[in-house]
This record gives sequence, structure tokens and C-alpha cells, in this order.
Amino acid sequence: MPKFSNSSFAEMLPERDAHGREHPASTRELLIEFELRAPAIRKRLQEFSAVPASEYFHELLYCLLTPQTSAVACAAGVEKLREQGFAFRDFDPEPLLRGTGKGDYIRFHRTKSRNLLEAKLRFAEIEKELNSSDDVARLRLWLVENVKGLGMKEASHFLRNTGRTGVVILDRHILRNMVRYSVIESVPKSMTPGRYLDLERRFKEFARALGMLPDELDLFWWSQETGFILK
Repeated sequence: MPKFSNSSFAEMLPERDAHGREHPASTRELLIEFELRAPAIRKRLQEFSAVPASEYFHELLYCLLTPQTSAVACAAGVEKLREQGFAFRDFDPEPLLRGTGKGDYIRFHRTKSRNLLEAKLRFAEIEKELNSSDDVARLRLWLVENVKGLGMKEASHFLRNTGRTGVVILDRHILRNMVRYSVIESVPKSMTPGRYLDLERRFKEFARALGMLPDELDLFWWSQETGFILK
């Protein structure tokens, strides 16, 4: 990863990318803005790598709650589950997921409640699998095939939040930016695993052309769209 200086960053930017193509102005602006956020983004990624195994269960709950629900609401939902001892007490989490109407409503709370209960029952198996391999692509596929409620995006999110690298969280924020910077022509209406892998490959190529790590670009674009660096 190149080192950038605050005083002359714009002058230090390469005129061409890794493939010899000239950077468009918008891409150069992206790189300049990234430098401003880079310390916070890298700090957050380091925090993910330091998440203890004792937190993996709650990270899984968080990712199971994310489809079509804001990060803030998901974080609030997980905190309520933690406070009520969901990890070791038997109860239906659905009432907690309904929220109070103050930004903590979890969409599809009935289905997600069932998924949380099933993940809880199978977590020992999930944890064993996570400890069995460092092959992030294989782990992601196993999670998608074995954990109800995890698609490619959610499984990637869980792996990133537990310190794995090399997978991309292709949510709507990332896909819109891929269109904006002509990485893809349009946001796909549906997402098969094969399509996800193809888009992930294109994303990684774009990140490499910019001289950025894919994990950095992923979190940077997400923070641009949402206004904060959460998870």
C-alpha cells in the first residue's frame, strides 16, 4: 500500500492505474478523499482482526439481522439480545427484534428470529468449522450452505467482522459505487453465488488498480454512503 503525504497527495497520485490507463478526475478525487479517511478505516479493520472468538456468536447474530435493515438497528438488536443473555438463555427473540420504533426495528423479524434460534443451536458446529480452516472462500461457501439466513453478502460480512480478509461485502452501497465508477454497468436485480463471485473479482481488480486493499475500498465506500464507519 503506498504511503501518502498530506501536503502533496494530489501531486503524488499516479497519472495511470496499474493497467496503464489514465485515472479519470473522479477516481483521483476518490483517492484524495480516501487518504483523509484512511487512518480511521485502517483502525477499524485492525479492530476486526482483534475481535476475540468469544464475540463470534454476537457477530453472527448481527450479520443474520442485516438484510434490509440498517446497521444501527442491527447493532441495537444485538445489544438487546446480549443484555437479555440470548447466548445462554432460552427465549424467543422476536419481541426484541420488533423494536420500540426508535430506529431499532428489524425487518422480517419473524423469519430472522427463527434463523437466530437455529444458529444458536448449531453454533458449536459453526465455531468448529471456523477454527478448521483459513481458506476464506471455502469458509464462506460452507456458511452459505449450512447457516440459514446467510447469503454470500452476509457470510462475507461475518467473516470480515471476525478478522478474515479477502472477501467483499457487496451490499447496495458498494454496488451503486461500482456503477458510478464504471466497474459494472448496472446494479443486478438478482444475485446468484456465481454472479457474486464475478462482481467480487471486478471489485478487487478495481481496488488493485487504485493501489488499495479491497477491504479498505469496501469500508471506504460504505462509509461514504452512510456517513460513518461502523461494521
